[in-house]
Amino acid sequence: MIISKDHIFKISKKILPFSDAASSKFSLLQLLRLSLFQVSVGMATVMLAGTLNRVMIVELLVPASLVAVMIAIPVLIAPMRTFYGHKSDIYKSFIGWKRIPYMWFGSLFQFGGLAVMPFAIIILSGDQTVGPDWAGEVLVAIAFLLTGIGMHITQTVGLALAADKASKETRPRVVALLYFMFLFGMGVSAIVIGALLEDFSKLRLIQVVQGSAVLTLILNLIAVWRQERIIIIKNAMNKSEDRFFISWKKFISDRKSNSLIWVVFWGTLAFSMQDVLLEPYGGQILGLSVSDTTNLTGIWAIGALLGLALAANNSKKTISSVSNAMTALLIGIVGFSAIIFSSPMQFPFLYYLGTLFIGFGTGLFSVSLLIIAMALSSATKLGSGFVLGSWGASQAIGAGLGIAIGGIIRDIVNKMALNGYFGSTFENNSIGYIFVYHLEILFIFITLIALGMLSQELNKRKIKNNGQKSFGLTEIPS
Repeated sequence: MIISKDHIFKISKKILPFSDAASSKFSLLQLLRLSLFQVSVGMATVMLAGTLNRVMIVELLVPASLVAVMIAIPVLIAPMRTFYGHKSDIYKSFIGWKRIPYMWFGSLFQFGGLAVMPFAIIILSGDQTVGPDWAGEVLVAIAFLLTGIGMHITQTVGLALAADKASKETRPRVVALLYFMFLFGMGVSAIVIGALLEDFSKLRLIQVVQGSAVLTLILNLIAVWRQERIIIIKNAMNKSEDRFFISWKKFISDRKSNSLIWVVFWGTLAFSMQDVLLEPYGGQILGLSVSDTTNLTGIWAIGALLGLALAANNSKKTISSVSNAMTALLIGIVGFSAIIFSSPMQFPFLYYLGTLFIGFGTGLFSVSLLIIAMALSSATKLGSGFVLGSWGASQAIGAGLGIAIGGIIRDIVNKMALNGYFGSTFENNSIGYIFVYHLEILFIFITLIALGMLSQELNKRKIKNNGQKSFGLTEIPS
């Protein structure tokens, strides 16, 4: 029996993950190269929401409420994702580029914020000889703001560029690959950064964070290289910005879009309140090291990849995505319960298991809602940048509020508990954390109610995913 090239291609297409995400105008090499911007965003996410919050709270003794507010700054500016996504939809430079100029400036913002961040954090911790007392707070806020702006612009415009280059048939699989690369970047970065910070010092912190800044610029330059053709346009000009407000009014007035935004917001809020607390919880309550708690992000990413695999393997119908989102929320309840019980039992295994479940729930929930968003975008005339920006904005606002609320409530409840307001039984540092985890479970139940409303709207309008076949083995991460 002679095996032809066609047979080999078909076999490799079934075995290699995401191999059929490529198309005639968007090769697999181009797609993989473009996806590097998601690796840089994942790395920055680990720095902001994982490593740096643990270092500031535990090693540098910065109040958790202040850390939570700082980390929330780049997330709370998320509404600009919709604006810049829309701008990149209608913009054309004199050489014909639409997306690359925005990705370039987004990369510069991201690089600049990370470059100055370690020095700002050290000043915030009190290691300051000259200057006003408020210098640390202002410098850290500026560093986090710059990094957040860069992440929002880069990720939104990068996703839109990928959607532009992909064919209608491969677009959902391209989005799945890009989400996988984001999780991959988070997982690898968590492991590498955790190993580099095993022997913590301020000098090592500067080296690691600034090294991440340089790597961010390199990855994003490789990602955008020759992704758009150069076409000289003599009279290139930007269209009126008034179209943005018209598009937004049209988008938000639709009950399907409105319901989707509320589900994304409440679900992200429920899963995000622990972001600023999970690693400090392991350090203060369970006595784990910086390396041990930083590796939590890797465990979370593994769980999220499993959630991505389940969502991608069952996406033939939008109603399946609704069912997957409900499953994700229920798994999140189990995860938070495991973390809650790890404190009184002093059993770190439950802590790690709960983190895995939370990651699984987060990944499954995010991808399921993204699949629904892509189905809605195909039913409207709005640009891919606008739709993806709106989805990302509602997700990021929920995350930002969750991070800020989680840190503030933890500090308030802990102070009340240690002062004896809840009785001698609750006079310990774990009460603030546990209160927040219980609150997240409450928000998950609110999300389930909103998800039911979204399901009703989708059933009324019979929204489907363009009749796409379900994801196969090629879309599941190996």
